[in-house]
Amino acid sequence: MEKFIAVAGNIGVGKSTLVKLLSENLNWTPFYEPVSENPYLEDFYADMQSWGFHSQIYFLMRRLRIHRKLMDMEGSVVQDRSVYEDAEIFAHNLFLQDAISERDYATYHELYQVLVEFLPPPDLVIYLRASVGTLIDRITMRDRTYERTISAEYLSDLNELYENWVENFELCPVLTVPCDNLDYVAKPQHLSLIIEKVRDILMGKEEIRFDL
Repeated sequence: MEKFIAVAGNIGVGKSTLVKLLSENLNWTPFYEPVSENPYLEDFYADMQSWGFHSQIYFLMRRLRIHRKLMDMEGSVVQDRSVYEDAEIFAHNLFLQDAISERDYATYHELYQVLVEFLPPPDLVIYLRASVGTLIDRITMRDRTYERTISAEYLSDLNELYENWVENFELCPVLTVPCDNLDYVAKPQHLSLIIEKVRDILMGKEEIRFDL
């Protein structure tokens, strides 16, 4: 049975790593966020208030096209980051930071909602939850130059938006993975536990809990 799974979560939480491990263990096709240049980024960083709306429209368009493409692929697919996060987390955060005006954000979000109505949802979203301390530790460990300026406050703001989004998300089941307590890289039994939970949900079992 073909399935479409999306892995969601904050910066540094371990989405790409889990996508890789799930695809290897379940023989699914991994799909990582493609590296492509947003033509508005340079303008956005120079003047966020003028270009925040344009930049997010571009990201939304690209993410929607990817989602549609994945629905047409043969076999089961596990995706690194979902279309929903662009709108519900990152665009929303720009609005809260006054980088997108209230009028532009209302237009953006209405467009997003209309388009999502026509988009088949995933069979499952795996939400990786981690505290700010865990996120900072992992970001520091992988030492990417462009992530060195990410602040704890910014990660905390995103965490709050993620929690609000997951609490109200009803398009498909959500498996929340507590990443402060689970280490699916160093401990194979933790990965096995996640895989077991994923299989249970896809088979229709309703109760989702992690007992460590």
